[in-house]
Order: sequence, then C-alpha cells, then structure tokens
Amino acid sequence: MSTPDLFKYNPNYPSVADLKKKAKSRIPKFAFDYLEGGCNEEVNLGKNETDFQAIELMPQYLKKYNGVDISTELFGHRYDAPFGIPPIGLQGLMWPNAPEILAKAAVKHNIPYILSTVSTSSIEHIAEVTDSKFWYQLYHPAKTTMRDDILQRLRDVNCDVLVVLVDVPSFGIRYREVKAGLSMPPKMNINNIFQACIRPTWSLKTLQHGIPEFATLKKYMEKGLDMSQLGEFMNASFDKRVEMDKIAAIRDQWKGKIILKGIVSEPDMEKAIALGADGVIVSNHGGRQIDAGESSIKSLIRIAGKYGDKMPVMMDGGVRSGPDIARAMACGAKFVFMGRPFMYGAAALGNQEATIP
Repeated sequence: MSTPDLFKYNPNYPSVADLKKKAKSRIPKFAFDYLEGGCNEEVNLGKNETDFQAIELMPQYLKKYNGVDISTELFGHRYDAPFGIPPIGLQGLMWPNAPEILAKAAVKHNIPYILSTVSTSSIEHIAEVTDSKFWYQLYHPAKTTMRDDILQRLRDVNCDVLVVLVDVPSFGIRYREVKAGLSMPPKMNINNIFQACIRPTWSLKTLQHGIPEFATLKKYMEKGLDMSQLGEFMNASFDKRVEMDKIAAIRDQWKGKIILKGIVSEPDMEKAIALGADGVIVSNHGGRQIDAGESSIKSLIRIAGKYGDKMPVMMDGGVRSGPDIARAMACGAKFVFMGRPFMYGAAALGNQEATIP
C-alpha cells in the first residue's frame, strides 16, 4: 500500500512543535492557556507526555516485509489511519470556526471526528458539513428531556457513534484559567482585550464567525440568559456523576454504538462490559481533571492487556507524534485520539492543510 495523502507534509511546519509555536503566536494568551493547561499543578499533564517518551520500541529488521497498511476497521467502517480527532470543548475559542475546519479535514482524510457537547458548532451544522460522518460526545444532562432530545437530534442526522463522557464527576480546578479570568465563555477583561488586540487575525476571524458559544446547547438556554450566568446553567443542566443506571437508560434507547470515554480502572471496565458498551476510550481528560492520577498510557497498558480481546480499547492523552501513535498501538490500543496537536494545526494554519507527523 502506498503512503496515503494524509502524510503530505507542510514544509514550513513539519512537526507538532512547529505548529504549536505558530499557534501560540496567532491566538491570544488566554485562549492558548485554555488549550494548553491542565488541572492543579499540571503534574499529570506532564506525565501524559513523559510516560509516552519512556516507552521504547523494539524493531525486527530481518522479519519478512509484507508492505504497510495502516487502515483500521472500527465499528463497521474502515478508516485510513488508526487515529482521530477527539472531542474538545470551546474549539472556536482557540481558533474561529475550528470545529468545522477539523471536521471537514477528518472527512477528507477518512478519520473520525468527535464533536463535544460543549463545542462551538452544533450537531446539525457538523452533520451538514460532514455528511453525518462524525461521532458525538455526550455530557450527560441532568434532565431526561434534554438527554432524550439530544439523542433524537443525533438520530435525525444519522449519527451512529455516541461517546458518553464519564470522567468529570466534578470540574478540575485549572490555575491558568483562573488567572486568565476564563469562564464559559471567557470574560473579556482589560488583560484579555489587550491580548486579543495584539492578535488581529484571530480577532478579525472571531468577529467574522461570532463570539464562541455552546451552539448545541443554545436551544436549551433561557432567552435573555446573561452570559455571565452560563456557568450556573452548566452546573444545573448536567449530571457530573454518570453512574451505571444512567448509561443503561441510554443503552436501552440508543441503537448505534456506545463508547465510554474516561475509563482508567478495572472495576469501571467490568461495568462497561456489563452495560454492553461497544468500546472504551482510556483517558485522563488530557490531564485536566485529576492531577494525582496516572498517565493515560499507563492506564492503557493495564486495561488493554486485560480486556483488549473483549472490545475495542482506544485511548487519548499525551499523544503528540507518529512514534507516540506507534507506542500506543504497541501497548494494545485499537485506536488513538490526539487533541492538542490538531488544535495547534487549526490555530496555526486556519483552513490551510496541516499534517500531523
């Protein structure tokens, strides 16, 4: 099999580090801090990467070579590569229209894109620009009426894969966001306004596409809701603890595939199997929820080693390069998602083509 078009390099930005540097120069500091930061002292954020780097691959150079085929069968679809774009909240804050940019790129290169409940594009818009070739991550609503309506909206656009987020029993404290005065959406204080002014391309694009908002959730908000009250709306509208009965109720009415995201322990994996989940994404939320936990790759090694023959075990967290993807696959991952590298690409180049090596 020949090398797919997916791996054509932009010679000016051949590495993730190059894209990150360019992205940092194009977006306001408060937006970059939102993308880059973890919770508390960011210990687990660092471990996500360093634990990957500690894994060494063992080549077998004399083994018979039968060609290369990196395409991967997953949930009835053959993707061109074993990696995809995970759900990222407030994508439009980091770069205006980022959800559409990334979703279109995912369809073009035949890899999965997962839309977050708290992204800045709606279910219907992403379905339109991808011809319904997307997955959806659900923050579990507190009210069954909202939950059922979201599920019906997904059925209406023929979305087949539902990713239920389970790893946010409470919101982790993120010091970078506190210092930046970030809320949802961000409060434009004097510092943030100054940071936006010195990033004129970002500011003009934001004016063109509109202030970032939770587009999927807009229909459930009271008319005239002050944006400063959005945090209260989120706290009141979503169940942070997603226990077995809530997932069972979704399983009863959702006929497509159900993936549980945020699984890191054997007891939770046993419950996922008992609930009839079709797969799991091992994840520590990019180091943004539990600073004292283990890295995603360490969790993957345990979970995939014990349960990889029972269902697809995927992972995200700390993946920054092609060698990292290879490390994850060697450790048992069926599929890999990487969030920050794709956001670096969107923020660095906008609609231009960027390759993540």
